[in-house]
Amino acid sequence: MITIDKINTAKKDFSSVILFDENSSNFNNPLLCESQSTYILNSFKEEKRTFFVFNRLDSWVIAILYPIKKTGFATIDNLRKLGAKILDFCDKEHIKNINLLSECEKEEMLAFVEGAMLASYCFDNYKTDADRLIHPFDHISIIHEDIEQKDIEHIRIICEAIEKCKDLVNEPYNSLNAEGLASSFEKMAQEANIDVKVFHQQEIEKMKMGGLLAVNKGSIDPPTFTVMEYKPQGALNSQPLALVGKGIVYDSGGLNIKPGDYMNDMKTDMAGAAMMAASIYAISRLNLPIWVVAFMPSTDNRPCGNAYASGDIINMYDGTNVEVVNTDAEGRMILADALAYSKQYNPALIIDAATLTGAAERAIGPYGIAVMENHAGMYLSDLKQAGKDVYERLAEFPFWEEYDDIIKSEIADIKNSGEKFAGMITAGKFLAHFTSEYPFIHLDIAGVAYTDHKHDYYTFGATGYGVRLIVRFVEKYFIEK
Repeated sequence: MITIDKINTAKKDFSSVILFDENSSNFNNPLLCESQSTYILNSFKEEKRTFFVFNRLDSWVIAILYPIKKTGFATIDNLRKLGAKILDFCDKEHIKNINLLSECEKEEMLAFVEGAMLASYCFDNYKTDADRLIHPFDHISIIHEDIEQKDIEHIRIICEAIEKCKDLVNEPYNSLNAEGLASSFEKMAQEANIDVKVFHQQEIEKMKMGGLLAVNKGSIDPPTFTVMEYKPQGALNSQPLALVGKGIVYDSGGLNIKPGDYMNDMKTDMAGAAMMAASIYAISRLNLPIWVVAFMPSTDNRPCGNAYASGDIINMYDGTNVEVVNTDAEGRMILADALAYSKQYNPALIIDAATLTGAAERAIGPYGIAVMENHAGMYLSDLKQAGKDVYERLAEFPFWEEYDDIIKSEIADIKNSGEKFAGMITAGKFLAHFTSEYPFIHLDIAGVAYTDHKHDYYTFGATGYGVRLIVRFVEKYFIEK
């Protein structure tokens, strides 16, 4: 990870990056001579050029002009993208260290740094080439009077949490099964001083978590259920925030096996669990005074052995009988048990995250999270604003009561999949059944958890999407209010 510090005067042996607001009346800076400042001004006016590089042989001076967008959060995200862009330039030119200076707002400077840090992630654990790509860029020294060390530490902790999330999602199934995922969560909990309990197969059987056990029947690897609890002294909330994440470490679709190349990225089907574990990890490392409990059920979904089948009736943790009509609707089966279990903590709010449906990705693409709520409207408005703040935006879908009819079963209480329409909504409705009257928000992250190409500050593979969203929501709703 990039090293960040704050300094008062530019280091002479470092290259320098200067940020200017495009609306500035001039582009003067002590590191630029008068002719360079004039050149920047004229080139911007005449050619709308915004990126300038001056090679001083032993170092570089780079000037970037950034636009003020219609909304503040769009301006902030554009600076994250510019941070990623400067990282690419520095890597290309083998620049290792930079001074970063500007008279811009504190939040704008920090967004630029955050973008560079997020873009610096690289998962190359399995490359055997000794000369494999490693970012030569290593160090940012910030010159800004309003930024304090605690601001830098805040970004560093969140980016470390995101890297942990990405590492888990990128790890292949043959090196990270359900037990391995639970072990990774235990290590994260120990590092962040979080209480943790991992339930293994015999305990899960005693708990009668029928959904988790049913999905696991086709696997030779046992399931796990991990509970991480962070309850600081003086917590501001008397009822915890419950975070529930889908931990399907590999999804073949079960007996309703996925066709074609749809299984290529199914090692990532535990991104919801990784997101929630990384979120509580960051919340604890940041010492936020909020009681949070995270629940991560985990297994793989295979068509082997005694795999559960369409037509099966599964008795769930809370006693609900579920008719299985699609074994590829397995994520909601394991989440349902975890959601029902979470109610024993009497949470103020339950939020789940899951790579749950292709319908979510088809609806809004890779640009945000599909979200639904039940009895949680006041929370959702703040979660939406948090999503804008970090540019992990939410698109709300209706949760009308008519959708309940689609998952009614003729022979059981409900069925685990609806008709061929409103797939992500009916999946959410299935989950809401297990949260009763508790405030509940469902996040379908299928379109954003993974990317097959590098773009902006997202690198190939896992994105870590959602971690910044949850942390910002906790800060915004539970603390700042």
